[in-house]
Parts: sequence; structure tokens; C-alpha cells
Amino acid sequence: MKNILITGGAGFIGSNLALKLIAKGYNITVLDNLSPQIHGDNPEQTSPLYQSIKDKVVFIKGSVTSRSDWEKALQGQDAIVHYAAETGTGQSMYEVQKYVDVNISGTALMLDLLVNGNYTVKKVVVASSRSIYGEGKYISSELGAVYPTQRTEEYMDKGDFEVKYPYSSALTLVGTDEESKIHPSSVYGITKQNQEQMVMTVCPTVDIAAVAFRYQNVYGPGQSLKNPYTGILSIFSTQIKNGNGINIFEDGKESRDFVFIDDVVDATILGLEKDEANNQIFNVGTGVATDVITVANQLVKNYGIEVPITISGNYRLGDIRHNFADLTKINKLLGFQPKVSFEQGLKQFTNWVETQEVQEDKYQKSIDEMKAKGLYK
Repeated sequence: MKNILITGGAGFIGSNLALKLIAKGYNITVLDNLSPQIHGDNPEQTSPLYQSIKDKVVFIKGSVTSRSDWEKALQGQDAIVHYAAETGTGQSMYEVQKYVDVNISGTALMLDLLVNGNYTVKKVVVASSRSIYGEGKYISSELGAVYPTQRTEEYMDKGDFEVKYPYSSALTLVGTDEESKIHPSSVYGITKQNQEQMVMTVCPTVDIAAVAFRYQNVYGPGQSLKNPYTGILSIFSTQIKNGNGINIFEDGKESRDFVFIDDVVDATILGLEKDEANNQIFNVGTGVATDVITVANQLVKNYGIEVPITISGNYRLGDIRHNFADLTKINKLLGFQPKVSFEQGLKQFTNWVETQEVQEDKYQKSIDEMKAKGLYK
């Protein structure tokens, strides 16, 4: 396989993957709509992500919702890495149609063409998400492994943010493995579940190998500092660099598995190149949970800018409490082991942010939108 199409290839993960694959001798085509939410208002002139791949790839400015754009992009390709998607759990809860159109219908269009057209694609890698697990996996002393459902306003309004499970005492968080229950708590998660299941179901029927990667929270130098809807490190960094205070939701103890961009790219390339990955689903993360108050404090320390950090008790419907990956499967089948610790990766990220122009802080606008829909409490 030499010719690879990356949809969303001008985005954060896609552009980094493209550059690494080019260095390995692959020919890369990128299909991307250069969304202003990610790239700014004049992306072809000002987007660092786009500039990093410009003239190094065959670039098609287009949309995964367009059949003609897909037909153009698929010509002569040996593999597809399908990243193009609307991202962000909060925004997905009130821009439902857009998320479904891009994430589900766009993927369906790709698969329809692969099944009914005359193309040379041998493998499809799809970006899934830890969001499909919803609240993740816990151990109950009474019941064993359990998968709590979405948290309710009844408890969160009282400041009780931990997950609950019927007929169980307090739960112990454990890593989420690939066999864990799939029960997303946001529209974004539902669309990622659909993407993954469609690819894993349809591709093998036409002798195309399928691989799904359930990425945890990906971060690192180059991620968009303009997008106020997703990426907690970018959002907090923009607030700090503007001298604005940070409002931490819930009690600050909610946690995520932050995985560095280089590790994500390496895992994805293993999925492309190794036959052992064919028709398999893998978690990609570090296997370590880091709480949000730790993230905020470390960012303030790294930037050396003192801003007020408020633990407000506010919350967003659709957010999960905790999740971190069990990496047993990807380690065993693909030999993947993350190399970059959160402390090391965060230092690289903040060093890069220091070299960037300070972006306008638009985060409050995103919160106001959620408030108006009754999704922010």
C-alpha cells in the first residue's frame, strides 16, 4: 500500500499522520473542508495545520457529505484513514443534525461507494472514540464489573458527581477494555459508534480490511487553539494566555486519559501496516487517568501566568465522569506502548503554545450556547 487517503487530513491528528507517512515514503491525498471552527476564518492563508501539509500532499478541498468529492478522492487509493468528523460532546447535543450528517451520512457515503464502485482500496482505518463507552467500566464489590448509565441532574445539582449503579455500594474505576459495554452518553459518541460499526461491518463483506481506533483525549503541539468546543488543554491555554480565569466543571476530580499526538500517530501507522490489525478494534491511550484540576494547575505552572481557578460545580449534560483505556489488546497484537508521559507531553505542548499568537477567547460563547439550550447547569 503506497497511496493513502486521509479524510480530515488537515486537522490535528490527520496532518501529523500525513507528515509521518510522507517521511516513510507514502503518497498522501487529503480530503478536508478546512472548517473555520478549527482553522480560522481564512484557513488557506493562516491555518498552521493546513500550511504544514500544503504542497506535500494532493489536497482536495471538499466534504465527506459530497459524493463527487469522495469519487475524486478515492481514485487510485490503497487505503483510507477516515478522520473527517464533527467533534465535541457538548456541541453535538444541540447541533444534532450536523453531527449526524457529517459523521454518519459521510461515512455511509464512503462505504456505499466502496461497495458499489470500482476502487482499489484494501484497508480502511476509522477514528472511533472513547466517548462510545459512556461512563466506562467500574468494579462493584457486590456485582463485579458494571457499566453505569448517564449521571442524572438529581445528584449533580447536589454536588454529587460520582457515577451510581443500582444495588451497589461505591464503585472502583478500572481501565475500559474493548469488550466493555458500548453506551454513549452524547450525540457525538453515538455518531462515533455508528461510524465504527458501519466500517467494521461493511468493509469485510467486500474484502477490505477494517481497523477501528478508539482514541482517548489526544493532545500535543499543533492542535487547534481556535476551537472553543473541544480540547480542554487548548481551551484552558487560550484562557490563561488571555489572562482570563478558568472555570472548572463539577468538583475538578473528573478525569481523562490524555494521549500525546506522536503516540497516536505511531499506533495508527501500526494499524495501517500490520495485518494483525485487520478487522480489529483497539483502544489508544496511556492507561492513566489525570483529573482536570491537575491539568489546570500544571498549565498555570508551565505558563507562569497566575489566573484564578474556580471549581464551580457547574456541569454539562452529556459529559462523562471518568474514563481511561485498558491497552492490553493493542500491546499484545500490535506491540504498541505509549512513550510520552502526560508531564512530558504537556511541557512540549505548552512550549509550542508559547510560540503561537494568542487567540481570542471564545469559550464563553460556547457556554452561552449550551446554557440557552438547557444543557449547561
